[in-house]
Amino acid sequence: MKKVLTLAVAAALAGGTAMTHAYEAGDWILRAGAVTISPDADSDQVPGLGVTVDIDDDTQLSLIGTYMATERFGIELLAATPFTHDVDVQEVDLQAGEVTHLPPTLSIQWYPRGGSSGWQPYFGLGVNYTFIYDEEVNSDLEGIVGKADLDLDDSFGLSASAGVDIPFGDHWAFNAGIWYIDIDSTAEITLREAGNAKVKFDVDIDPWVYNIGIAYKF
Repeated sequence: MKKVLTLAVAAALAGGTAMTHAYEAGDWILRAGAVTISPDADSDQVPGLGVTVDIDDDTQLSLIGTYMATERFGIELLAATPFTHDVDVQEVDLQAGEVTHLPPTLSIQWYPRGGSSGWQPYFGLGVNYTFIYDEEVNSDLEGIVGKADLDLDDSFGLSASAGVDIPFGDHWAFNAGIWYIDIDSTAEITLREAGNAKVKFDVDIDPWVYNIGIAYKF
């Protein structure tokens, strides 16, 4: 996905002569495609186990809406189908569990070429709220600690983004975008066979998010 995004940005720079209507105040832009969440995860050591955890990538369908408040500033909502990630123990080859989440992200965007025809780069700053649910403990981990439950707190954090629309018609464009999102959570493992003893540790998920798709301007 990272290589595809790099090629897309290069294509954007080469596609400056492609023409479409300029973005104007009151326009709506709908972007859809494939979005990959690639966590740059880091965690505290799990108390009693002396290990840390990592979180794998996942790709889902994206649906991103933008309203142009002016010809240079837009309001974007990033949405997608739910992401499911494996949670792995870093020090050994062991899958600890699985988590599902939704990370809606609201951003204010700046379009330096807003009001001009042709390709449209943009940059954004925003806020993210990540809903984490359906946490599961893998049987491999339960084979070590016994029956257990896993819970991760929801997260609220900031985000930064950049992207480009490369027009191929009056309303259609190819889109590539990237976000960095601050997602921090506290994980809690309940050991049911140890009197429901609880083990807590912090997890910084902090993913890079890559989107490739198409855009339509209303």
